[in-house]
Amino acid sequence: MAFPSIGKDRVRSIPLDQIMVNPAQPRTRFKEEALQQLAQSIEANGLLQPVTVRQAGPGKYQLVAGERRCRACLLLGHTHIPAIVKDCSIQESAVLALIENIQRQDLDPFDQAEGISRLIGYWGVTQEEAARKLGLAQSTLANKLRLLRLPASVQEVMRQNGLSERHGRALLKLPDEASQLSAVKAFCKKNMTVSQAEGYVEAWLARRKMKKPTRLFICKDIRLFINTIDKAVKTMEEAGLEVQSVREEQDSYIELTIRIPKQQAASRPA
Repeated sequence: MAFPSIGKDRVRSIPLDQIMVNPAQPRTRFKEEALQQLAQSIEANGLLQPVTVRQAGPGKYQLVAGERRCRACLLLGHTHIPAIVKDCSIQESAVLALIENIQRQDLDPFDQAEGISRLIGYWGVTQEEAARKLGLAQSTLANKLRLLRLPASVQEVMRQNGLSERHGRALLKLPDEASQLSAVKAFCKKNMTVSQAEGYVEAWLARRKMKKPTRLFICKDIRLFINTIDKAVKTMEEAGLEVQSVREEQDSYIELTIRIPKQQAASRPA
């Protein structure tokens, strides 16, 4: 298929072995089944959209967008691919690659969150400014970034089972990695919807609150208490109080009686 020139960007046929991947590519996993389907579509209908690259040196190019298309063409045994060569810096290329990918619906929620986080770093802006640049509500962007707080073990289970961002947000309510990992495995085993997952987490938190133990002070030696009382009586006596203390030991208990007169005599002479 012949592609026309697009504005200042001219479409060229570039050898696939001269194209390097973009290190800023947020997508870390490419599903083999999806790539095979894309390859079949390209074989049947041709490549409908050229990839985008930047010049990275003599006979070298770096992908800006279109890694899936490159991989699919390689599966088909193609040696060249139609590409738009953009005049942009490494940083501009990274930004374009991140934006092109994070706006795709099929991108893993963690890859998307990582991409947004890296964009904020490239731009050197606040979350609010990044949200404006990406056309997102600030709360939406903040919720996506919060997913990165989940431990790697929990993220991996979510990735493998295709759980959604909202499943991840439910897990964030749990207090530690062990409880999050247990919950996410239950989500997968029971094939829970988001609503069911949220209900599972709320029920777990309610049970934990009910079972929260009351802290009790247990004295291993009753003599500690008796010595404390004896010291208190002695302190009152030294202060001039006429304290009467009687202790009786029974078979199953010790009875202590302390009497302190309401009317006190004058303090002891020096």
